[in-house]
Amino acid sequence: MIEIEGLKFDDRGLIPAIVQDAESGKVLTLAYMDRESLAITLERKLTCFWSRSRQELWLKGETSGNYQHVVELRADCDRDALLVRVRKEGPACHLGTDSCFDGGRIYPKED
Repeated sequence: MIEIEGLKFDDRGLIPAIVQDAESGKVLTLAYMDRESLAITLERKLTCFWSRSRQELWLKGETSGNYQHVVELRADCDRDALLVRVRKEGPACHLGTDSCFDGGRIYPKED
């Protein structure tokens, strides 16, 4: 079990969370958690984030039905970033793609 008190949140009270598909290993998104969203994630076993744009908690899938079921949650060696391995229902991205990193390749340039 991860201990919230040992984590290093930034000056806004946030910690980056890399979300990864537990089966394929594909990176789905990068989001941010505060202490409350992390506690909700641990309690409900569903990803919950802090929306920096809306300034509110965001339970992934609450409106879309595209829930992310937490399989494993790890802190990195410095305890200032999280890896959240999930089993997902539907697309991870609000644009309807499997991952927020589908498309938008910068290097190498696409032909």
